[in-house]
Amino acid sequence: MSIQCSSSQLYPHVFRMDTPDSSYVLGISAQGIAVHLYYGPGLSGGSMEAVCGRDASPWFPAKHGQTLLDHVPLEYSGAGMEDLRPPALSVQWDDGDNIADLRYKSHRVVSGKPSPAGLPHVYTEDEREAQTLIVTLADSKGLEADLYYTVLEGSDAVIRRAVIRNGGTRGVSLLRVMSASEDLPDCRMELIHLHGCWAREFQTERLPVGHCEQRIGSFRGASGHQHNPFAAVVSPDCTETEGEAYGFSLIYSGNFCLETDVDAEDRLRVSIGLSDHAFRWPLAPGESFETPEAVLVYSGSGLGRMSRTYHRLYAERVCRGYWRDRPRPVLLNTWEGVYFDFNREKLLRLAKAAAGNGVELFVVDDGWFGHRSDDTSSLGDWAPWEEKLGCTLAELAADVNRLGMGFGLWVEPEMVSPDSNLFRSHPDWVLCRPGRRAALARTQLILNLSRKDVQDFIIQTMTRLFSSANIAYVKWDMNRNMTEIGSALDRKASAGAIAHRYMLGLYRILETLTSRFPKILFESCASGGGRFDAGMLYYMPQTWTSDDSDAIQRLSIQGGASLVYPPSMMSCHVSAVPNQQVGRITPLSTRWNVAVLGGGFGYELDMTRLSPEEQETVRRQIRQYKQERESLFGSSFFRLRAPEGTVAFQQISRKGDRVVVTCCRQLYRAHMEPLWLRLEGLEPGAEYQNAESGVLFTGAELMGRGVRLHLASADFTSERIIFDRKD
Repeated sequence: MSIQCSSSQLYPHVFRMDTPDSSYVLGISAQGIAVHLYYGPGLSGGSMEAVCGRDASPWFPAKHGQTLLDHVPLEYSGAGMEDLRPPALSVQWDDGDNIADLRYKSHRVVSGKPSPAGLPHVYTEDEREAQTLIVTLADSKGLEADLYYTVLEGSDAVIRRAVIRNGGTRGVSLLRVMSASEDLPDCRMELIHLHGCWAREFQTERLPVGHCEQRIGSFRGASGHQHNPFAAVVSPDCTETEGEAYGFSLIYSGNFCLETDVDAEDRLRVSIGLSDHAFRWPLAPGESFETPEAVLVYSGSGLGRMSRTYHRLYAERVCRGYWRDRPRPVLLNTWEGVYFDFNREKLLRLAKAAAGNGVELFVVDDGWFGHRSDDTSSLGDWAPWEEKLGCTLAELAADVNRLGMGFGLWVEPEMVSPDSNLFRSHPDWVLCRPGRRAALARTQLILNLSRKDVQDFIIQTMTRLFSSANIAYVKWDMNRNMTEIGSALDRKASAGAIAHRYMLGLYRILETLTSRFPKILFESCASGGGRFDAGMLYYMPQTWTSDDSDAIQRLSIQGGASLVYPPSMMSCHVSAVPNQQVGRITPLSTRWNVAVLGGGFGYELDMTRLSPEEQETVRRQIRQYKQERESLFGSSFFRLRAPEGTVAFQQISRKGDRVVVTCCRQLYRAHMEPLWLRLEGLEPGAEYQNAESGVLFTGAELMGRGVRLHLASADFTSERIIFDRKD
């Protein structure tokens, strides 16, 4: 990890940032233009001339001292100038001027990592972990852009963000403001992104990067089921273990965009930041605006290495607090077991069955508050429905505690039902354009978290609730998209500005509550994976990965999410069959094998309906999970190249002493045997013992020839193989 400042014949200032295996170089030309020079494999000392020399910079010197910016690989371009590609910054001055002519003003290098105010971010625990370059560009009207670049000890990530400041005398509105923009010299690349919908999130799609603007994003008020704020630009030959991969990930939970654009001369620009759809953010003189952080990762050894760089960084330096490094308890969630149909007697029957099987945390999902017997009422009225519960919430929690389990609740504090005391008292608190109707979705509206009074209400209400009983876990849900985005307090504000202020308000709420209740295990949810991103990870150590708990569908969901997010962030449950989302019947062993690949593990079914044989299987599964969770939590994760019709993953414990291979058959066809699976990431000369058979293998053998699989000849079967490294 280092940041070096130097100069060359063409560039009075050259900044080089080195990570363990990559280098990032930018230069300031004599005209003050911030030029992107290099991002790729780590450079040696003698490589800089090839990066900064005249042969590598055909744009300089320009004829007659002029430079056509449309031909220059820029670090952070402003709109209205002669760079006609998608800009990083677009503005509108109060006098009608729409130009942002950004030129070098100053730079500084600081130890540690300055963090954005009010936004989730990568943090450090010691300033010696990081170095940060801050380059300030300025427009003649006083608009300034501070570009932040941070490199971290032991990580191949480069963390970028921008702070836009109005140092002039006129007002200006930001119309587009990216966290990072990257100009790459080769357009012969492919784009890998994650798309989907409710119950089918994180589907991987790989597309050629074309001579056009390609864009993924969200304008739904959340990062969304449809797209995720991550993509990788990869070489055509890129696989899990070979080829180049450039990862782009935004630490943000709201509206975003990620674009690629290839110009007529085959140069590729990648931009990532807030969505510019309907975005308009006014900056009065003296005001500033901070973008979310973008995390860039380069891998010259395929997608797997890129993913593990993100996994480690996000698990250790975005996730924080009491639960960051702690394996999670086994839980039972009541939702798919009983839905709204319960009383105290039924809940305690469920709890006793769960405790008898070794469950450690009992979670009461929806239906415990207001007068909510279905999804049409009571959101916003967060008082326990004692008539239905047959007791106070504190008494119910105490009953569960006496069984040896923690007690948890589901809440959806960002929403309000029209049939609620809260809405009847404060109809102006919802997101809605004044004079327009507010559309219902799931018979609910969204509270306007851009308002401080609404934020304060949620903080006070949830503080009172979480203090009213011995609550060990909270599932925080968010179940609809934003529409008619407006505010009764600020009628002229753009929808994009309100949506971003909403996210800042949500982050303030979560920062306050998680600080007040540091030992509560908070789990984020948005109809499953509708807000599964690194921004929420900063406040809540795990996220409900998808409402689809079918083991076979979860293979692609969890596998896709693992491109960027650590498995420790994924909450995964064993549910009943036929599966309630897709109707599939899978073996209990397969459901468990897939669920324990995540960090938050539990069951979502009625354990009183299990047969004696199933009860014993569940008890055995929970015992095994408890035996393994210390060593496998935070393990290195590999997506293996599996035989046709199967999906395989591999985990290596943090100490490297245990290797777990999980392989699941999707559909069986005749004559599929024998099946072999090559492992990855082992020490070639070390010996690994099969925990079941006792047979010893070298790492070279397991990575070369592989391990023989013995999957049953049927659909949806699975196998889990454990190897222990011998000292």
